[in-house]
Amino acid sequence: MAKNNNNALKVAAPGMTTCGCGACDESEGRKAVGVDPDIKEANLMRLRRIEGQVRGILKMVEEDRYCADVLTQLSAVQEALRGVTRELLRSHLRHCVTSAIRQGGEEAERVTAELADLFHKAGR
Repeated sequence: MAKNNNNALKVAAPGMTTCGCGACDESEGRKAVGVDPDIKEANLMRLRRIEGQVRGILKMVEEDRYCADVLTQLSAVQEALRGVTRELLRSHLRHCVTSAIRQGGEEAERVTAELADLFHKAGR
């Protein structure tokens, strides 16, 4: 359980953990509500561009395009995904992680462990 900004207790759905920021709407699963609209739009634009790049790579493979050209495009997509990952990690650090650490106790421990896992996954 985590306290939200109104000091009410939140209960996570079965199999889910609560968010540490106290600002997430967990009624439909974990949903961030403190998202900067400009950052969200930039991430959506990046993801749409990546989606188009992946469709282009699919077509290249279907057409038996030169392997080095396909690999170059794959590398570009991977770098673009890393960019989205960086922005999402920054946002998570600014909101959820900062709030949970300020709360201290079990919530700080939980979010610290979660953050370590996220960095491990992002670094692969």
